[in-house]
Amino acid sequence: MKKAYKLEDLDCANCASKMEQAIAKLDGVNKVTVSFMAQKLVLDADDARFDDILQQAVRCIKKVDDGCSVIL
Repeated sequence: MKKAYKLEDLDCANCASKMEQAIAKLDGVNKVTVSFMAQKLVLDADDARFDDILQQAVRCIKKVDDGCSVIL
């Protein structure tokens, strides 16, 4: 399943890159893109576990930039 989410208050391109790398390591993630310019997260992950993987991705984002929010 592939879905896109808006990010709010993503500080910099370096943070986006760190988020992308951390989320890509999660089990069940097929592909992930975090765009600083578009303030967007695109997550392609295992259909059966998508919601759980999304919550793990949100936690990864918070670890890198506590002020950044994912609009679900």
